[in-house]
Amino acid sequence: MTASRWATVGAVLGGLAVALGAFGAHGLRDRLSPADLATFDTGARYQMYHALALLAVAWLADRAPSRAVETAGWAFLCGTLVFSGSLYLLTLGGLRWMGAVAPLGGVTFLVGWATLALAARTLTPGR
Repeated sequence: MTASRWATVGAVLGGLAVALGAFGAHGLRDRLSPADLATFDTGARYQMYHALALLAVAWLADRAPSRAVETAGWAFLCGTLVFSGSLYLLTLGGLRWMGAVAPLGGVTFLVGWATLALAARTLTPGR
């Protein structure tokens, strides 16, 4: 994907994280248990963290495109869908088995951070 597309995906996921966080804080406060509300909030927070990570991917893809940058971007996107998505489904859909899926998204996040670190090593000073 191009740097501008990664930036767009990051911005959209960031905006959705804000909307979902607000929905959780205001719209779900009386509908979910405190534990489920905390789980939902965790999904929104990690979605925001990785939306910002995708903006870093976009920046790096513009300056030093590589397979590692691309892998990091896809790992962050897939990790967000799996990790945050499973937490949203667990709390909103009552699908308790989704709690077992969330760690797969966490591992995908770790792959993204590791490959982003590898990609960052290729940067030339002053660029």
